[in-house]
Amino acid sequence: MKEMQFSIEIHAAKVRVWDTLWQDQTFREWAGIIDPETYLVGVLKEGNEVQFISAANGYGVTSLVEKLVASEFLLLRHRADTQENGKREREKEWTGGTESYSLAEKDGTTTLTVAFDVPPELEEYFKVNYPKALERVKVLAERKRL
Repeated sequence: MKEMQFSIEIHAAKVRVWDTLWQDQTFREWAGIIDPETYLVGVLKEGNEVQFISAANGYGVTSLVEKLVASEFLLLRHRADTQENGKREREKEWTGGTESYSLAEKDGTTTLTVAFDVPPELEEYFKVNYPKALERVKVLAERKRL
């Protein structure tokens, strides 16, 4: 696998960016850019397993929450690729890879840095789509609450 990394500056407090990343509705909005209709199953808590599932194709990944510091850092270790909405294992495309989210705030602006391992055949896809997903996180986090 190849490690990729992307960063974006967001004019919002890191707690707001964190909530945008991981609250169900906003998670679906930005993650769906990468894999249509993606949703999270489980609770983001250190030591827990969670699943990221695409409702569009039923494929997903089961990951261990290896480290979590709320509003600052999340490290996931991908344990198994799944199909049938997480019920059955499939090829080991993502197994063993890691994915991290780091947030650093200065003067009301948060820098979000995402680093993850990706299979070489998907590198170009992620080069195009991950920046779009992060731009969506930015828009959602910066949007004024009604």
